[in-house]
Amino acid sequence: MRLFKLLGISIVVLGIFVFLLSLMFPSTAVVERTGVIQAPIDSVYVQVNNLKAWEKWNPWSRPDTTAQLVFSSQTSGAGASYSWQGQLNSGKVLILDSEPDKGVHYMMDIQNMRPVKGGIELKKTADGKATAIFWHMEIKLGLLPWWKLRGFLADRIYGPAMSEGLNRLNELCTHQ
Repeated sequence: MRLFKLLGISIVVLGIFVFLLSLMFPSTAVVERTGVIQAPIDSVYVQVNNLKAWEKWNPWSRPDTTAQLVFSSQTSGAGASYSWQGQLNSGKVLILDSEPDKGVHYMMDIQNMRPVKGGIELKKTADGKATAIFWHMEIKLGLLPWWKLRGFLADRIYGPAMSEGLNRLNELCTHQ
């Protein structure tokens, strides 16, 4: 009996310790990637503004290969959206705002995940022949330790996919 009491107290103390330790982690995770695309800003904007074009370069445009994508009647610009329903998960992407020489901001909501607020910002390079791109995602994590741990690892989890997406976008825009 004494052993069970000691085990119970140890588990509670460990749980409190993990929770208090998690309070030191930030409650927001930010993942960012930048690059230069060797194409004019208008051709890059066409790809980032049109959700149907995301299938060609965005690593999260088809997160589940069994998913069926359903696009809204508007597929580009502010208010455009698509949703998916698959065996692994479901979700929705909504473009919040879009400006031709600046880029787009969007909200991505995936089942059993925290909402992601993201943006793909564009800027002409000094010579005007290429486009500097800044892709960022922000995830509000809350106070739960397991979400904060995931946030702590967010750059390692999502960063490589974002880099791959930027590389695909570069190839797509430079070979048009």
